[in-house]
Amino acid sequence: MKLVSRYHPLLVALHWLLAFLITATLVGGFLVIGPMASTDPEKKRVLMFHMSFGMAIAGLMLVRLFIRLVSAKPAEAATGHAALDRVVPYAHYAFYLLVVLMAGSGLATAILAGLNRSVFQDTGEPLPASFAAYPTFAAHVVFALALAALVLTHVIAALYHQFFKHDRLLRRIWFGRRTA
Repeated sequence: MKLVSRYHPLLVALHWLLAFLITATLVGGFLVIGPMASTDPEKKRVLMFHMSFGMAIAGLMLVRLFIRLVSAKPAEAATGHAALDRVVPYAHYAFYLLVVLMAGSGLATAILAGLNRSVFQDTGEPLPASFAAYPTFAAHVVFALALAALVLTHVIAALYHQFFKHDRLLRRIWFGRRTA
């Protein structure tokens, strides 16, 4: 593959769209859905958005992974620490793994809890009193916490590169001419 200074424009667009969707879905899950009572009639509507975003995120991440694998990409950005430089590629692929695990555990929870009927088909069936009864939900929460930690680490690392190393790292994941 040829050497480029920026990621493919579709990869860039998907990166920022997914950044928004993942952040919104994590915040919605922790701060909106989590505290809501299952008897709150608004919870079904919020769950419909949460579940729809989750499915969209999973699909878009798979598209993004394919584009990442087949398109030319810039050289790896060095952190200045050999151990960190070895870990960084795994951390990036961990995003894909965690999103797949989130989607899978969310889908499994939805199936076990009958959310396809109560949320999407609006059959009038009540939501479960608590999703904590489902082991898949416990996994969903653990994966969400891991994904939130990875997102936070990713943002801190990008800001470190941009403002402390001054290596213009964010330029690589923005639109513009890809070759010198």
